[in-house]
Amino acid sequence: MRRKTTVAMLLAAMCLGVVAYVPVLQGQANQGQSEVQIGFDIAPVHLELQGKNRGLVGEGSYYVNGPSDCLGCHSGPNGYLSGGVPFGTAPNQVFSRNLTPDRFGRPAGLTFAEFEQVIRLGTDYKPTLFPPGGPLVVMPWPAYRHGTDHYVRALYEYLSSIPCIEGGPGSPANRC
Repeated sequence: MRRKTTVAMLLAAMCLGVVAYVPVLQGQANQGQSEVQIGFDIAPVHLELQGKNRGLVGEGSYYVNGPSDCLGCHSGPNGYLSGGVPFGTAPNQVFSRNLTPDRFGRPAGLTFAEFEQVIRLGTDYKPTLFPPGGPLVVMPWPAYRHGTDHYVRALYEYLSSIPCIEGGPGSPANRC
């Protein structure tokens, strides 16, 4: 029971952090810049735009680096969105996933359909990590699951345009 309470408290804190960050970016958008332009302005890495929908990439960057605050949990010891941030203590410790694209351009090594299941249902496609099976226990997917199809597509398009980083919990060797 204590573990469930701890997880619930973690999720609540992360969701509050996301909600608290939204007005900052809304204020920027009200100064005449579109979310797409803000997204390109705040992207901290070089983006590979060839074959990508530029508008979705920019909007995805706005969400990932802004209101959704993905980098808050996924920017680990290897760099931007590389995962490896620990949550909890052993033996129940979990680590954030590497969201950078694999050598096939798939964010976190996931197809779009799999990525959508992670965002909407918390589906864990890396069952070798604790806890096996079941939904992701730290990611605030309940807060993101109501995002529009366009929102989910923008996240995926942006994440597929960032540089691949090797490593991360549950990631195969030579993923790039």
